[in-house]
Amino acid sequence: MLTDPRTTIHYDDARHFVLTSGDKFDIITSDPIHPWVKGTATLYSKEYFQVVKEHLNPGGVVTQWVPLYESEPDTVKSELATFFDVFPNGTVWANDINGEGYDVVLLGVNSDAPIDVDQLTRRFIGPVAQSLNQVGFTNPSQLLATYAGRAQDLRPWLTGAHVNTDLDLRLQYMAGLGLNYNNAPEIKQEMANYAHFPDGLFKGSPESMQELSAALR
Repeated sequence: MLTDPRTTIHYDDARHFVLTSGDKFDIITSDPIHPWVKGTATLYSKEYFQVVKEHLNPGGVVTQWVPLYESEPDTVKSELATFFDVFPNGTVWANDINGEGYDVVLLGVNSDAPIDVDQLTRRFIGPVAQSLNQVGFTNPSQLLATYAGRAQDLRPWLTGAHVNTDLDLRLQYMAGLGLNYNNAPEIKQEMANYAHFPDGLFKGSPESMQELSAALR
């Protein structure tokens, strides 16, 4: 990808680039380090997510990495509650290691349209399929089976969670308290208690939906 003539590399601070860019994007992906690292909590703030949302094209998507390891429940709740405050239709996608959980990716969409499973299947070819195969996904159902919850279903779990803002950046200090913890399996299970088949989130042929339903069990 780096040698693709369509690729342009900018070496810049993420917030500075987004704040000063006049462009809009189909995809914005954020993979910062842990929020207890000095300054990183600004990439988990409500204001940052609002700026990112303003730079999405209609139907555009944003993803945000959230660690479950070296963390504790209140920190993860704060990260999810902040993201969902800006993307109320947001979803959570899990990364399992030995079935125990490790980290998650939050997905926000600048649209209320459901995920088209049939369209995803048609696009699961060529370089895309090859890349996903390298990380263990051999078909679209396996990829979609990483679904781990959505904002509206996780709302009870997030009750009282602190929304991280630029004015306090409390998340940086909360996250520091969980630095030596290994609660990833427990946090994943807490989230799983609220997850169920998400009616309305996906659409597709009866066969595709049946296959997806089986994969999500």
